[in-house]
Amino acid sequence: MATHFLTGAGSGIGAATADLLAARGDRLWLLARDKPTAARLRERFPTSRTVVADLAHPAGLAHVLGGPAAPPRLDSLLHIAGTADWGPVGDSDHELWRRTLTVNLLAPAELTRLLLPALRTAQGHVVFMNSGAGLHAPPGLGAFAASKFALKALAESLRAEEHPHRVRVTTVYPGEVDTPMQRRLHARFRMAYDPTACLTPQSVAAALAAVLDHPHDGTVSDLTLRPGS
Repeated sequence: MATHFLTGAGSGIGAATADLLAARGDRLWLLARDKPTAARLRERFPTSRTVVADLAHPAGLAHVLGGPAAPPRLDSLLHIAGTADWGPVGDSDHELWRRTLTVNLLAPAELTRLLLPALRTAQGHVVFMNSGAGLHAPPGLGAFAASKFALKALAESLRAEEHPHRVRVTTVYPGEVDTPMQRRLHARFRMAYDPTACLTPQSVAAALAAVLDHPHDGTVSDLTLRPGS
């Protein structure tokens, strides 16, 4: 029975991943931004443990996860939560950049730092949910793409540093996925939305599970997923 720590389990890819892992009997630690969200997660995943902390304020993560409050060992840390705001570079103010970089980059970096002892104990796995925008930056999403390019760099450094500890690191780059975030972005871009042209959260979750289950003699360092048969 493996133990996983997830962010973003409230909806979309995170919820689908938590559903899959819980269904096969794994233990879940779920990060919730506030107490009402934590209560909803416990109702949906009654055997899980919840941790209340806001990724928009990563400095507070150490207070919540420092010392004995942290899990003693983790088979995986799944960074699935994220934020995306539309805005051309010329119209994106400091607050948009600060919020995007904090949630998408600084919070995963701090959470990883805090949970590395538990991951090293289990020779575990860190998975970063990136985006196609982390490989090719589209117009109108400069801050989001920049945060995801930086997340790629974080993963690559971590992979090299943790190799002696046998901690594996994977970055996943999905294309369009049928999630609330995707719907909001299509509406902001005034683009027609066709969910059948997207990946489902369940298919991405299945890919994540396959990455976690890969034999320990190798690492799936980067995984790109695209919609389509």
